[in-house]
Amino acid sequence: MEFTAEMIAGLISGEVVGDKNAAVHTVSSIEGGGKGSLSYLSNPKYEPFIYTTGCSIVLVGRDFEPKSEVKATLIRVDDVNMCVLKLLEMYNAMKPQKSGISRLASISDKAKVGKDCYIGDFAVIEAGAEIGDGAKIYPQCYIGDGVKIGEGTKLYAGVKVYEGCRIGKRCILHAGAVIGADGFGFAPNAGGGFDKIPQLGNVIIEDDVEIGANTCVDRAKTDSTIIRRGVKLDNLIQIGHNVQIGENTVASAQTGIAGTSKVGHNCFIAGQVGIADHITIGDNVKIGSQSGIDRDVPSGEVRFGYPAMPGMQFYRSHAVFRILPELRHRIDMLEKQLNELKKE
Repeated sequence: MEFTAEMIAGLISGEVVGDKNAAVHTVSSIEGGGKGSLSYLSNPKYEPFIYTTGCSIVLVGRDFEPKSEVKATLIRVDDVNMCVLKLLEMYNAMKPQKSGISRLASISDKAKVGKDCYIGDFAVIEAGAEIGDGAKIYPQCYIGDGVKIGEGTKLYAGVKVYEGCRIGKRCILHAGAVIGADGFGFAPNAGGGFDKIPQLGNVIIEDDVEIGANTCVDRAKTDSTIIRRGVKLDNLIQIGHNVQIGENTVASAQTGIAGTSKVGHNCFIAGQVGIADHITIGDNVKIGSQSGIDRDVPSGEVRFGYPAMPGMQFYRSHAVFRILPELRHRIDMLEKQLNELKKE
């Protein structure tokens, strides 16, 4: 697919500066793009690249004034980031869509598959499973007994959904995600070993959730592990049994949330955060990278560090920590002077 500057400007109410017939067929970064690619400038940090870029077309703000010659055709818009998002969504929607059911897929006679679904090679759909209209099940996925998957949901290659789990509409599960594996439940026994505690619940994932590659959401011991509407989980995240995550909360890679903890809505959890079991985190909470949460966090709070502490307290403590060697030296000198005064 190829688009001219004039066509793109018409889609996003932009103003062309340069060749209105300049054409693009792909999107790239402003520093790495070549002929036939579209890029954008939204961060002033990257302005130097607009004078050397090989891109054919660059989106810029209406107030952008070049300091030297720009070879690329410019399209001036009101909001660069929103226009880029709109164009990417349109481009993605125009890509060829997977369709049809592979003859190599294994689908139980007792499963229900909706209209206009795609089911790829070697996908397995067990008895009692229900796949909603327009869902896409990529190759080598496993859908267990009694699983329900909503309309328009995508499961990329190798996703595993254990028996009895529920996935809502318009969800995206990336390759290798595992939904409904047993929670980490073991009881010490008299022989010094561990007895497995049966995990009898399931996982409920509501609508418009996205789950990254190789992320695991464990089934509940009883009742349900619940991921609420609009949650976005990055790659390589571990969600323990009976955890509940509130609407529109976002968590970055390598976060781990231990069993029975509850996270509120509209929270932001940065990478490699660890949350202990039975913790309650309120709404609109922000947690910095590599923080360790070992106690409840009220709504609206910010936490950093290990163990995590309020944001300003962390920054003040860190400021002191950086000069500890100098402070130690000063204390040693003061002690020496004090001892000399005592001798007099």
